[in-house]
Amino acid sequence: MSHGAPKPMKNPAKALRGIMMGTLIMEAIVVALALPVVAKLGGGIDTAGGVLVAVLAVAMLLSSGLIRFPWGVWVAVALQVAMIAAGAVVFTLGVLGVIFALIWAYLLWLRRELARSLAAAAAAEQG
Repeated sequence: MSHGAPKPMKNPAKALRGIMMGTLIMEAIVVALALPVVAKLGGGIDTAGGVLVAVLAVAMLLSSGLIRFPWGVWVAVALQVAMIAAGAVVFTLGVLGVIFALIWAYLLWLRRELARSLAAAAAAEQG
């Protein structure tokens, strides 16, 4: 049995979408974990802050399925903007929003580099 070069991925763009979906799910979990903090320090879960945390967590969880569409990534970016803006109500959400916005900026950079790489490979095959 020979061990040559590793097999190339069948669809690297699909793999990146999986990472993006996982990131949104992880972010939803992290945001949901802010609920006990809001309950103890922010006046309770039934306050605007508690409702905001719950709505953002559910929106992130639901939007993770939208990543498979080209516009789904921009839904995720809009959620990052909403998280940062929510920092005006719940400071912790703003901090988390900035952290996850940096992660999403990196993922968008990876997406752009992957598209460039795939385009270059396709051009090399044609030429």
